[in-house]
Amino acid sequence: MANFSLEDVKALRERLGTGMVDTKNALVEADGDIEKAVEILRLKGAKGNAKRADRSTSEGLVAVVESATAATMIELACETDFVAKNEKFVALAEKVVAALADSGAETVDAALAVAVDGTTVGALIEDQAATIGEKVELRRVVRIPGDKFAVYLHRTSKDLPPQIGVVVSYTGDDAETARSIAQHISFADPAYLSRDDVPPADVENERRIVEQISREEGKPEAALPKIVEGRLGAYFKQVALLEQDYARDNKLNVGKVIADAGLTVTGFARFKVGA
Repeated sequence: MANFSLEDVKALRERLGTGMVDTKNALVEADGDIEKAVEILRLKGAKGNAKRADRSTSEGLVAVVESATAATMIELACETDFVAKNEKFVALAEKVVAALADSGAETVDAALAVAVDGTTVGALIEDQAATIGEKVELRRVVRIPGDKFAVYLHRTSKDLPPQIGVVVSYTGDDAETARSIAQHISFADPAYLSRDDVPPADVENERRIVEQISREEGKPEAALPKIVEGRLGAYFKQVALLEQDYARDNKLNVGKVIADAGLTVTGFARFKVGA
């Protein structure tokens, strides 16, 4: 009979988040040695990580941390919503994003190499994935430089952690309006700050498409330039933040709202889990 108690099983499960049967079997194999059982469970979990490598991760959460010079946002992904709301998964996300606060990491690869708790972010995620029992991955990282930030985290379901996150860097003093712009971005999902930021190749492709559509509709040749420019304007309203109708008052565009508030938006990012 192995030398361990039900309290040992309970303590080890709480420590690692492992299942009852796996925990008990590990203690049996380790003859009641807690630390040896931990090693057995971690090795078993690591093998499981390799088997899970090709699984899809469509759930997860978004987390943000601010430092004096930048805000960093991550998307930490997992397989199921059950794990997404698990305390260990949420705590993992908080630890990861905190480690990245002053790291300067701007890519996933750079973030995975950042040191944390005597290991790296990548190793920490792998270790936690082994105990959680699902594939867990750092899918996206963005670092927005600036001095002031508006952060908006949206829960698409009340029992899940935030699945949409927005960071806006800005200058000015109207924090309330800046936050409303972050909320607008979460809803409207602009790809660029202004029309000048849209790649010229994308603009020319859109111009070609709307011109062809207009011709096929039989629009007068003389009117085509004006019609095409009008339709290009509609395109910019879809993709450029400053051109968009303001979500709180569609009689105003975002550019005017920002200007009237004495703000300048210097950058933004939006993440949605799985998108």
